[in-house]
Amino acid sequence: MIPEASESCRLLINIVSEVVLNCLFRGETDMPISGKMQKIIETSSSVTRMFEEGARLRARYGPDRVYDFTLGNPAVPPPPEFGEVLRNLVKEDSIPHGYTPTAGLLPVRRAVAEYLSREQGMEIPAENVVMTSGAVGALNGIFTALMDPGEEILVPAPYFVAYTLYVMNMGAVLRSVPTGGNFHLDPGAMEAAITGKTRAVLVNSPNNPSGAVYSREELEQLGEVLDRASKRYGRRIYLISDEPYRRLAFDSEVPSVLESYPHTILISSYSKQLSLAGERIGYLAVHPEAEDAEQLVKAAGVMNAVLYVNAPSLFQRVVAALQGAVVDVEAYRRRRDLVCEVLERAGYTFTVPQGGFFIFPESPIPDDITFCRSLMEERILVCPGTDFGTPGHFRLSFAVPEKTILEAEEGFRRAREEIE
Repeated sequence: MIPEASESCRLLINIVSEVVLNCLFRGETDMPISGKMQKIIETSSSVTRMFEEGARLRARYGPDRVYDFTLGNPAVPPPPEFGEVLRNLVKEDSIPHGYTPTAGLLPVRRAVAEYLSREQGMEIPAENVVMTSGAVGALNGIFTALMDPGEEILVPAPYFVAYTLYVMNMGAVLRSVPTGGNFHLDPGAMEAAITGKTRAVLVNSPNNPSGAVYSREELEQLGEVLDRASKRYGRRIYLISDEPYRRLAFDSEVPSVLESYPHTILISSYSKQLSLAGERIGYLAVHPEAEDAEQLVKAAGVMNAVLYVNAPSLFQRVVAALQGAVVDVEAYRRRRDLVCEVLERAGYTFTVPQGGFFIFPESPIPDDITFCRSLMEERILVCPGTDFGTPGHFRLSFAVPEKTILEAEEGFRRAREEIE
C-alpha cells in the first residue's frame, strides 16, 4: 500500500495518472492537466510505484504472504464510547445534515476549546478553533491563508512526505532543515535556514516518520529563534504544529507548543487518537496571543468554504462528545516494542520511537531506495527515507498485526545480509 503521507491524495493521483497514460497511449503530447499538477504527480511517483508493487506482490503470492509496513492506517478499533455516541446521534430524528458554518458548529468549537484549554495550559476561546476535514484540510487551508507564491515553509527533517505536495500546491516552497541526534530539533540549524522568504516553520511531534517527541526545552529554543528572526526581518514568522499523534505517546510527555511561542497555529485530527481516519475530521486552533489571530481564524474559515465548504457535520457532533477519549495506546506500545525486538535481532540500527506508530531505521547501505527494492524481494514493503527528506533510512508502520511483524523477521535479516 502507499504510505500514509499520500493517502489523502491517492485517489487524485491514480485518476490523473490514468488520464496521462491514456493520452500517451493515444499518442497525444498536449497534456490535459496543468504544469503544476504534472510536477505534483512526478513528486508522488515513488508513492504510486509502491502502491503498484504491493498490488503486484499480493496478486502473485497472496495477501497473507506479503508484509506491508507502508500504510499509516489505525490498527486498533475506536474506543468503546465511540459506538455509543454514534448510535445515539443517528437515532435522533431531528439531527440536521445540512451545511454548517464554515468554521464549524459553535457548540463543537466550544467543546474542543475547553479540552484544549486544559491540555495546553491556557484559555483558548471557541472563536479561535476551526473544525476541518482532517489535519490535511487544516494544513492546506492555513498554508493557503498564510502564504504567497514563492514564500517558504521550513520543516525539520525527516518530515511527513505529503507536506511537499501541500506546499507545492500553494505555489510555495518547502525547505528541510537537518535535525540533531535521534531526530530532535536543532535550533541553530533552524536559525541559519531562516531567510526573508520564510513565512512559517512546521513541526510534527510525535513525528512521522521518526517517532521523536520534541521536548519543552527544544520548543522554547525554537520559539526564541522565531521571535529573533521575526524582528530581524520585520515580519511575523508563524509556528505551525501538526499534532495528530499527540495522544499516542509512549515514554515522554508531549509538551504544550502553545506555551513555547505565542504565534502558533495548532493542527490536529481524530484520525489516530480515535481511529477515525476515514471520517476526515480535525481542527486548527490559533494561539489567542498570536499576531492577527482574528484574521487567521477568518481566513481559515474562508478556506474551508473554498476547499470543501465545512467539516463533516455528523462527525463534528461525534467528536464533540468524545473530548479526551483515546484508543488503546498500549496496543501500539506492544507493537512498537515487538518491531524493535525484531529489527534488533535482524541486525538493524534504529532510534526507539517515543510516539506515533512509525519507526525509522537506518538502511544497511546509503542508497535506501535500492535497499527498499531488496526488501521487496522478500515480499516486505516499506517506504524509503528519501521520500521523507532523509536518505539512508526507511520507514515502517507498526500499525499492523503482530503476526505480520513476526513473520517478516527472517526477510528483514536476509535482505540485510545479502546487500551488505
